[in-house]
Amino acid sequence: MANCPKYAGREAREKLGWWYANRFLFWRRISQLSILAMFLSGPYLGVWILKGNYSGSLLFDLIPLSDPLITAESLATGYLPTATTLIGALIIVGVYALLGSKVFCGWVCPLNVVTDCAAWLRRKLGIRQNSRVSRNLRYGLLAIILVGSATSGLLLWEWINPVAAFGRALIYGFGATIWLILAIFLFDLFIVEHGWCGHLCPIGATYGLIGAKSLLRIKVIDRTRCDNCMDCYNVCPEPQVLRSPLHGKKEESLIVLSKDCISCGRCIDVCAEKVFKFSHRFNSGE
Repeated sequence: MANCPKYAGREAREKLGWWYANRFLFWRRISQLSILAMFLSGPYLGVWILKGNYSGSLLFDLIPLSDPLITAESLATGYLPTATTLIGALIIVGVYALLGSKVFCGWVCPLNVVTDCAAWLRRKLGIRQNSRVSRNLRYGLLAIILVGSATSGLLLWEWINPVAAFGRALIYGFGATIWLILAIFLFDLFIVEHGWCGHLCPIGATYGLIGAKSLLRIKVIDRTRCDNCMDCYNVCPEPQVLRSPLHGKKEESLIVLSKDCISCGRCIDVCAEKVFKFSHRFNSGE
């Protein structure tokens, strides 16, 4: 079963128990559902914890939170957003720049649940990678969106933004959004593994740049513990980030420093040999 994506995590479950092999996945789902519940508390319970949506909201009707990408689009068009929007964007940028690499993608984004389900089903069905798309394409799309917004004077990305659309659909109900989400699910399932988050999403690219120097990081505790079962590579949505810390040269860092890591902790979950742990970017010692 070693090296087989279908059985990724089974050894960890058998050796260390279900909770150990799924604890970070569990807490991520709790985080994502809790944020959704904070949006829903107002319409359903009359208690407004988060008012708005994933593009822009107010926490406790006081603290503004704004999507950095839509704010950057607004600035690119030449339109100066309100002070509240700018403050909200600065708060988000400050928190995620300090906290961890792409924490929004792994712990907040509602669309992550959809793409994770597609990746899980892909492994179970044994669907092999049949198309290749550069992982740098998302950064190119980010640049195109900003340049396009600047030249057109329009918030181009917001016409199709599936993260914001899915978030609104979860709060206010699905309509045509279901077809957009289904398209992303099928794209990830049949065309490109981790296709949306790992190759296309400009929001993920934005948070990758924001959190490039953030503190929270995955660390390889001891390379010699690795038995090359490949479970971590099979479950990681950005498996390329593991190569240098896990199989690099002696002088290469044991810390996952790539801006593409989403800090999901799945490599920690599924590793039966306990090779990985959460640490910080300054903990470079063996």
